[in-house]
Amino acid sequence: MRTLWGRLPAALAVLAGLMASAPARADQIVVSLADTGRVLARLSVAEGARWSILWNHSVDGYEVEDIYQDRGGAMVLVRSHLPDFGAGLGHIPGRGRQVSDGRGGYWIEDIDEPVPGNAYVLRPGRPAVNHRLRTADAEISLTALAEHARVQIALQPDR
Repeated sequence: MRTLWGRLPAALAVLAGLMASAPARADQIVVSLADTGRVLARLSVAEGARWSILWNHSVDGYEVEDIYQDRGGAMVLVRSHLPDFGAGLGHIPGRGRQVSDGRGGYWIEDIDEPVPGNAYVLRPGRPAVNHRLRTADAEISLTALAEHARVQIALQPDR
């Protein structure tokens, strides 16, 4: 009995090490044609990770960024960066809080809106607009993949 109890801390340490080295859950952002379902790109994201959809404003040309997060397999819009109150852009009262970015633009923080069905459709604009998807590891041009087509961006949880 003394031998079993003497080995228990070592066994627990080994088990803790194995659990710590287990791969983190990796969900996928899947970009597909909305009309046919044909997959154009798959990007892995870890639970808790953030990614962005970026584009150049079609009128003023500056970069706009929407930042999403994988929260337990749910796609959540967490914040947006808008360098200007340009055409069609602005803060909606009651939807997050607006703070200065210190460079003349602003962040909308604490939006925290789950995306219904973990997916949405957008139509990537022309090359000057260049809709892009950026993760910590990669950036792809949605415009280059499917300019003017209906593209679905979906978070598919690891099963």
